[in-house]
Amino acid sequence: MRRKLGLLKRNQKGFTLIEMIVAIAITSAIGGGILLSIYQTTSYQAMDKARMNCVKNVENAIHYIIQDAQMAQRVTLAEDDDNFPLILKWTDWDNTQHEVTYDIDNDELKRSYYVNPGEPSETLAENIVARYMNPDSDKTNCGYTGGVLSLEITATITGFPKEISETRDIEIIPRPGW
Repeated sequence: MRRKLGLLKRNQKGFTLIEMIVAIAITSAIGGGILLSIYQTTSYQAMDKARMNCVKNVENAIHYIIQDAQMAQRVTLAEDDDNFPLILKWTDWDNTQHEVTYDIDNDELKRSYYVNPGEPSETLAENIVARYMNPDSDKTNCGYTGGVLSLEITATITGFPKEISETRDIEIIPRPGW
């Protein structure tokens, strides 16, 4: 019986310490590669989503401003530096007066719409046209010279390894007016 027990102990095989260390190292390398690829994929998706959000907000701002500027007969900019607020005015065929004001408050582009401003029957609609607007006047600005309204609109989202921005420059010719 002792003899059989001794043979049984000698024939047992297992992993050596070196084999275990090699197996752990290979498993760790594969797991690290998988985690890195998952991180990069989610990071790129988040940055792409932020960029698309910037694009959508810039295009929203441009859409509304173009629509109102093409109706405008009078364009007025801020008195101090030809920047926002942007005020667009026009009169319809029935002498209904319209006034639209665009202004940047924090990082939101707000549109205020007045019908017959200054009268008791004045109606007002105020809404946020776009978010993430860069309030820096070097990035988001407007000018009016020679009958042409020029706009530079920039949306910026921070919070990533790098800042995500989208900028559009446009020129609009309002209809002839006053």
